Amino acid sequence: MATTRLALENVSLIFRVYGVGGRSLKTKLISFGTGGRLARDAANHFVVHALNNLSMELNEGDRLGIVGSNGSGKSTLLRTMAGIYRPHTGRVTACGRVAAIIDSGIGLESHATGYENIRSRAVLMGVARRDWPSFMERVAELSELGDYLAMPVHTYSSGMLMRLNFSLSVSIDPDILILDEWLSVADQSFRNKAEEHMKRLVDKSRILVLASHNLELLERLCNRGLFLKGGSKMFEGLIADTIAAYSEGK
Repeated sequence: MATTRLALENVSLIFRVYGVGGRSLKTKLISFGTGGRLARDAANHFVVHALNNLSMELNEGDRLGIVGSNGSGKSTLLRTMAGIYRPHTGRVTACGRVAAIIDSGIGLESHATGYENIRSRAVLMGVARRDWPSFMERVAELSELGDYLAMPVHTYSSGMLMRLNFSLSVSIDPDILILDEWLSVADQSFRNKAEEHMKRLVDKSRILVLASHNLELLERLCNRGLFLKGGSKMFEGLIADTIAAYSEGK
């Protein structure tokens, strides 16, 4: 089996923002969920340099904690690592099976049913066709959505979307686990089950990437750290040193 690895080589990501004036620009950027450096391109369109020339390599046993203020690029970086966003320049290389628990509705086709989304995710995750029935059974059992899985996911509440996406992500054993904050679930009955699965996934994953504002959690779970500001790397090193640099420089 190939060694588990996640590498970024000179990764930059630019969002082009069309059809907005200065007043509505801030609202538009919030909808992107990113900060970064604002500029204009040759066509005089607003662009946001969300990630700026990031390079790093994670190998088996690495637990990376990402810190930064809101709008620093943490979520954008996680989505780029997970393959949801394609870098404008540079390359992301992942050796191993990746699972990302980032956003309640991300990666779901809104007009497809829950079952159709489960089947599509099985294909994307590389689940062998013969294992599709057992994969679908695991997702259905964990999500506890029952007959709702036969309905289009655009009819789901945010809590139901979270259940489905979480269940899809944890129904395989990933080599690389990418988390945007620790799971926060309002439904107490589901929270206990989800917490158990999260702990199991974290323990079994070969590489963990966790972005969080909970510095105590990061110190407990991670051995390496990355401090982002405006989409740029401000510090990378041991998690304790990274948190110290963030506390001084935020």
